[in-house]
Amino acid sequence: MPEPDGLIARMGMTITEVTPERAVGTMPVDGNTQPYGLLHGGATAALAETLASFAAAAHAGPDGVAMGVDLNMTHVRGKREGVVTGTATAVHLGRTMATYTVAIVDETDRLVSTGRLTCAIRPRHAT
Repeated sequence: MPEPDGLIARMGMTITEVTPERAVGTMPVDGNTQPYGLLHGGATAALAETLASFAAAAHAGPDGVAMGVDLNMTHVRGKREGVVTGTATAVHLGRTMATYTVAIVDETDRLVSTGRLTCAIRPRHAT
């Protein structure tokens, strides 16, 4: 469950679907822009990593944890207002690694950014 004052809440993200194979969520552009008024690439990357990490955590299950080890993004279109929607889709669901591609689109389904996140899957240690 996301922390009420954590990054997800601060950026206005809403997670709408999470399975090991896929995660979907939205984020407003307002409040997540860079000095030129465009959607910040770091905000887009945070959405992508959040979605893929949620899916990887679902894949890891209650006895495992998912830790991001590689994130890359390509930004293809600027966005000044509205909402973007991200969809993380599993490419590889292994015992020790899970990889997702993430497409972030605008309200008319035009691609804004693409990304890929790989997570290491490890056993959860009792504390």
